Amino acid sequence: MKDLTPPEENSSTQTGQVTAATQRRHSTMHNIKLIALDLDGTLLNSDKQLSEENKAALTRAASEGIEIVPATGRFYKGMPQIIRDLPFVNYVISINGAQVYDVKNGKTVCGSEIPWERAVSVMEFLDGIDVIYDCYQDGWGRMTQRLYDMAEEYAANIHSLEMIKKLRTPVPELKACIEERKSGVQKIQAFFRDMDLRAEMLKKLPLEFPDLVVTTSIVNNIEINSREATKGNAVEKLAAHLGISVSQAMTFGDDYNDITMLEKAGIGVAMGNANEEVKKAADYVTADCNDSGVAAAMKHFLWENE
Repeated sequence: MKDLTPPEENSSTQTGQVTAATQRRHSTMHNIKLIALDLDGTLLNSDKQLSEENKAALTRAASEGIEIVPATGRFYKGMPQIIRDLPFVNYVISINGAQVYDVKNGKTVCGSEIPWERAVSVMEFLDGIDVIYDCYQDGWGRMTQRLYDMAEEYAANIHSLEMIKKLRTPVPELKACIEERKSGVQKIQAFFRDMDLRAEMLKKLPLEFPDLVVTTSIVNNIEINSREATKGNAVEKLAAHLGISVSQAMTFGDDYNDITMLEKAGIGVAMGNANEEVKKAADYVTADCNDSGVAAAMKHFLWENE
C-alpha cells in the first residue's frame, strides 16, 4: 500500500493526484478490507454501464477478501441488475445511508428514517415551489400521480426519466399516503427545472429543516434524509458490524452525497468528473467514470507494485 503524502498547499486536484484532505489522515494507510462505491457517475459510466475494467478490478478485490459494497442514493431494488447480479456483493449501502442491507440474508443491518410527520412538513414546503418530488419508503419509491405525469418536464435526461417512471408508484396524493401508512420515510427527493431555484433551496432547506440532511446526487435534484442517514455514517456502522476499522475502508464518489464517506474512510477517492468540492474532500482524484476511474485507483492503491 502506498503512503499518501500531503501535497504542497497550492497543489491542484487533477487526475492522479493526492489532495489537501490527506492532511487530515495518517500518512500510512491501513490494509483495505472494504471498498464502498457510489454507482451513478462513479462505478457506472454515463450510459449507466459497468465497464469490463471496473468489473475485473472488483472481482479481483473480492477474491482477495475485500468486501465490495455499492453505496447509492437508490433503494436496493432500484439498483441496476448488473450490480445486483455481482456474486460477491454481500452488503449494500442504500438511500444515501438510510439503510445498510444484508443481501445474502435479506435483512437490514441498520437504518435511519425521517419521522413521517416531519416528512409531510417537508412536502408541504415543497408544494410551494416549482418542483416535483417523491419519497422512498420501505424500500420503494412513491409519487403523487399529478407530479408523476409531469416527470418529463423535470427529468434531467432520459436515464433520469426512465428511473422516475420505473421506480416510483404513482399514488393519488403522496402526503395522504404517508399519513395513512404512518411509517418513517427513508428519503425525499425533489427535481428542479429552474437551476437558480435549486441553488437557492440548497441554502434555504437546511435552515428550514436543520434536523435533516440536504444533499444532491444528480445535476437537478435535491435529496433530503434523516440527520443520521449519510453514506459516511453507514460506512462506519458497516465497518463496525464487520469488525474492522473505518480506516480500512476505501470509498469512491463524485457528488455531494458522497462527501461524508470520502472524509471518513482511510482512503477517499473522487472521480475525475466530480465537482471541485468533492475532489477537495478526497485523498486522491482518479480518472473519470467513462475511463474506468475506479479500476485505475484500485490498481494504484492495491496492486501498484505489479
